[in-house]
Amino acid sequence: MIPDSAALKLFEKPEAFKTLFEYAAIGILVVDSKGKIELANPYVANMFGYEVNELEGQTLEILLPVNLRKIHENHRQDYFQHPKSRPMGEGIALSGLKKNGEEIPVEISLGYFVLSNEHKAMAFVTDITERKKYSESLEEKVRVRTLELTSMLEREQELNEIKSRFVSMASHEFRTPLGAILSSVSLVESYIENNDVEKRSKHIGRIKSSVKNLTDILNNFLSLDRLNEGKIEMFKESFDFREYAQDLNEDMRALIKKGQEIKCEFNGDTQVFQDKRILRSVLMNLISNAIKYSQENKTIRFVYTRMGNTAKIEVIDQGIGIPDADKKNLFGTFFRAANVTNIQGTGLGLNIIKRYLELINGQISFESELNKGTTFTIEFPVIETQK
Repeated sequence: MIPDSAALKLFEKPEAFKTLFEYAAIGILVVDSKGKIELANPYVANMFGYEVNELEGQTLEILLPVNLRKIHENHRQDYFQHPKSRPMGEGIALSGLKKNGEEIPVEISLGYFVLSNEHKAMAFVTDITERKKYSESLEEKVRVRTLELTSMLEREQELNEIKSRFVSMASHEFRTPLGAILSSVSLVESYIENNDVEKRSKHIGRIKSSVKNLTDILNNFLSLDRLNEGKIEMFKESFDFREYAQDLNEDMRALIKKGQEIKCEFNGDTQVFQDKRILRSVLMNLISNAIKYSQENKTIRFVYTRMGNTAKIEVIDQGIGIPDADKKNLFGTFFRAANVTNIQGTGLGLNIIKRYLELINGQISFESELNKGTTFTIEFPVIETQK
């Protein structure tokens, strides 16, 4: 509190007071106990867009948004009943209202004194717009960085889980074909001595099949690694899809089981513009799954349909189908449905297919009925986009 005598001495030196008051680089208001502004310095008037003489005589609440005025009036009355100094460091952040209706964030600190037995309050007002912008900018940077770190931690956790699942899966998936290769090689040696051509051919076939399984596993891991690292380079070109699919069909015939047949159908224009390598990985995975999860003597249909600038391909099998409970997780990493535990696989194929299709702005969906079959449908653009 400023003593009455000190306040009087200040007012007895008008030039000193005027210099201090008018040139202060902070807004200053002197308010009486009824809330009327007795003095306003040029800094505070300019801050709120007024002339000094427009503020003097007005109620202090003119500088506050309408919705805060009644509340502030109550606070003001309480303050004069129990006046105390409130330093700037303890200032209350409020919203001020400029003459043009613009709201600005301000910080207020208070002092008080008694002059001629009347309580006066002196308010020091600071426009904290820039400080608030900086603070919000800093908070946003902290928020973004926090999200980045959280994402990195989640990614690291995901990679650790993938590594753990990989070790568990690989120990099982590699053991089976390696064991088959080892036993078949031993038996082939004995059949060579006995000149048993039929049994020798059978075990050579087992060796080839096991080597292919190992190759498929490694290819899936390599594809997953390249996708995770963003190392897939695309090269789109024009080609005839009918010829392309027929070549692919020939390659897949080596995998078909006894009595299985792949039937291809083509509807509409087969000239496409797309990445052949990515499509090959997608289609080979889909057809390979159809073969693997279908029994002998079953037909697998491969249906191509051109729809404007988009191609739709359906791979339709008559296999074991997908349990309803597993459908929502089908495209997850290392996920395998409950009814395929006895069939070799990594649980990566469909995840890789989905991510490959995303690279070429394609999509995949499926319909399946347990023990009746599954239809996988992919769609992707087949024209050259204008750059």
